[in-house]
Amino acid sequence: MQSANMLLRRIVGRFVLPFTAQHGMKKDLFPLSRTLSLSLRLKQDKSCEPSEKLDLDEWKKVMKSGLQEEVSETASEPKELSSLAAARETLEMWRLAGRAVPENISEEQLKTFMECPSKSAKKKYLKYLYLKELHKKNDKRKMDEKRERRLEAQDQYSKTDETKKSPFVCLWSRTMDKAYSWRAAQSMVFGQPLIFDMSYEKEMSVREVTNTVRQIVMSESSNRRSVDPFHIHFCNFKDDSLYHREFIKNYRDAWDKLLITVTDQCYTEIFPKDKLIYLTADSPKVMKTFDHDKIYIVGSMVDKSIKTGVSLARAKRLGLETAALPLEKYLLWCTGAKNLTLDQMMYILLTLKDTADWEKALEFVPKRKYCGFVNKPVKELKKPLDLINTLKLGKGREKVEKQFGKNYPKKYKLK
Repeated sequence: MQSANMLLRRIVGRFVLPFTAQHGMKKDLFPLSRTLSLSLRLKQDKSCEPSEKLDLDEWKKVMKSGLQEEVSETASEPKELSSLAAARETLEMWRLAGRAVPENISEEQLKTFMECPSKSAKKKYLKYLYLKELHKKNDKRKMDEKRERRLEAQDQYSKTDETKKSPFVCLWSRTMDKAYSWRAAQSMVFGQPLIFDMSYEKEMSVREVTNTVRQIVMSESSNRRSVDPFHIHFCNFKDDSLYHREFIKNYRDAWDKLLITVTDQCYTEIFPKDKLIYLTADSPKVMKTFDHDKIYIVGSMVDKSIKTGVSLARAKRLGLETAALPLEKYLLWCTGAKNLTLDQMMYILLTLKDTADWEKALEFVPKRKYCGFVNKPVKELKKPLDLINTLKLGKGREKVEKQFGKNYPKKYKLK
């Protein structure tokens, strides 16, 4: 009897179970195999203990519990699939109703949606997924547009590359470079000095120092291409400083060939104090005319937070004369701070040096900061400025426009 049971068990384990597993019938035949094993075990126990009787009720309970476990395992998957399908149908209905529903949603996100405790929580979660998907689409669109612009620029560069390689253009560019270099060399001997104060590294962040160096590079380029360039001095400049490293990144090998003066000395040690004028927007004194005998100092500082009074305090400590550009005297100022970038300051000073015309020089001020030029001081135009601010707020626009048209000539009318 025992040998027959062993033989039957080997047959089931070696042939029946692998066959069912291969053909996907393991779940269907698992109760049968379990029944066979239990029957064999009961028979074996009966053979060992013939006096003990078989408890049929207990055997039925064991079989029913095993079948219920198998049925629950197989029925849980269809229930879960049906609930996911119902959730997807709900999302589709909400999308057709015009609600903020994402187009693509994963199973994990769908399960999270189903686990939301209330309808409002489900709406908020779907709105979050919708906005996230929208941001991804916008980022992808921007990247595609950027790629298209880069490809167009490459095509244009390839088209113009042939003209750049022409001998006449190459000869012209070399000739102009020599002319600009000659002017810069002459300015180092005969030109009017212009000082960039490089002592504000501790007052700025790394990003602000990078922006400062970029603006100084643009200023040096515009100065080199001008008719009568300045002799640029970088004072208080320290080797291996953050300024120095950023300049090397921008100029590379051309840094050692620049026709400028770089020194770690202070400008008060090089030039007499009575000839130095520190240009700062915080100065109470307004610059009236450009003086060719003076030496102007520009603070090499770009700050996003606009730290007022830093350059003015430094000039007062050194006992230097200060001056501010007459922006309010010539411009109908609207909004924003009266601080200009370093390259804008360079354009203004170069234009003043060549023409002595404030209107031409102040054309380099950004248009968004002023409404136009005036021929009278701002104190006499206080009412027009107040009316401009009222128009911006949008309070009584028609009434204010009529009053403005009656009291002031056409040249002050707003556009």
